[in-house]
Amino acid sequence: MLTRRHFLAASSSLLAAPATRLWAASTLDLGGARLDTLSDGNLTLPGDFILGGMPQAEMAAIVAKYGLPTDQLTPPCNVTLWRDGSNTVLFDVGAGPDFQPTAGKLSEAMEALGLAVEDVTHVVFTHAHPDHIWGLLDEFDEPVFPNAEFAIGGAEFDYWTDPDTVNTIGEARTTFAVGAARRLGVIADSVRRLADGEEVLPGLIARLTPGHTPGHLSFDIEGGPVPVTVLGDAIGNHHVAFERPEWASGSDQDKDMAAATRVALLDRLVAEERVIVGYHLPEGGVGRAERAEAGYRYNAGL
Repeated sequence: MLTRRHFLAASSSLLAAPATRLWAASTLDLGGARLDTLSDGNLTLPGDFILGGMPQAEMAAIVAKYGLPTDQLTPPCNVTLWRDGSNTVLFDVGAGPDFQPTAGKLSEAMEALGLAVEDVTHVVFTHAHPDHIWGLLDEFDEPVFPNAEFAIGGAEFDYWTDPDTVNTIGEARTTFAVGAARRLGVIADSVRRLADGEEVLPGLIARLTPGHTPGHLSFDIEGGPVPVTVLGDAIGNHHVAFERPEWASGSDQDKDMAAATRVALLDRLVAEERVIVGYHLPEGGVGRAERAEAGYRYNAGL
């Protein structure tokens, strides 16, 4: 297996831009297939959105080890691109222009790779939070990827298209529900609704990893020199989510379920020695998990 890590810039003028604006691509050669991560930029979040409710003293000590503050976090957004020679697959589509000004940069990353929206044959969604699905439509409410087949977890689709979700999700996430319903409504007649364990394409298997959202999916890529799992937000950061996966996080809709999912998922990832691709993990988001002390550790790269 050959692997390499590199940085792509849309033009030489971007070389002096902040790191979050560089198109940090991790490239993995999968023996006839290729996986890249494309930067959609980054989010700017109040620390409590992720860290609230945790044991504060222990949490602060963990976060400090990674040189991060606790009042504000700026996680990267890594959109995964998988090309197997026949199919060009995007896992999620980024935030688009309407969520946060620091995100929605996927089109620039694709341009840097020489990839046109017409080249994308499939879009598979891990879940329908804004930073993952709001990039689906253009300014005319038409799909940005005109030739793509779309797929999402069946439970995820049902949740976000339920008219009652906007009334039950909580005031802080009302716009999440409205935005997801509008976008999924456009593709409702054609989107494929996936079940746990379903093969999406040869070598690409959907895995239910609920809690962050009710029908959140991760995806296993099999058949190459190493097994790979595209995590989505099932493991949402490289610090407390690994070191204390059993802790509830404010970013998850069902906090207890998400914690149980993380614990079980990390156990499987380590046991099967899987390469992992995380939407909000640093340095392009490709790495591995390993056991460490009471929990786990994330190691970027291969």
